[in-house]
Amino acid sequence: MDSILIRGGSPLVGEIEISGAKNSALKLMAACLLTDGPLELSRMPRLADTRFLGHLLARLGVVVEERAGAKLFMQADRLGEPFAPYDLVRKMRASFNVLGPLIARVGQARVSLPGG
Repeated sequence: MDSILIRGGSPLVGEIEISGAKNSALKLMAACLLTDGPLELSRMPRLADTRFLGHLLARLGVVVEERAGAKLFMQADRLGEPFAPYDLVRKMRASFNVLGPLIARVGQARVSLPGG
């Protein structure tokens, strides 16, 4: 299994090129919750799952903007209550990916059991 290991102590700066696969895209979208800085993802697949997760992130307070050229801009500098409501979570299992980043960022999270 592929993995990404991040050890603290140094700020992360730069770009990493990956494929535009749905499963990678959903995890990277959820990772926007770990920072309050701007994040732009390129080669994003335009799928129902990425749209649903975008709606969920927006409900959590993330600015989510689709841009030309299969790009997605996100900024999570004004997070609201760390609660992922059932009406959005029930639409796909990948919505559970917001749990870890929310706990890491704000110390708590409530995520309904996912559907999909």
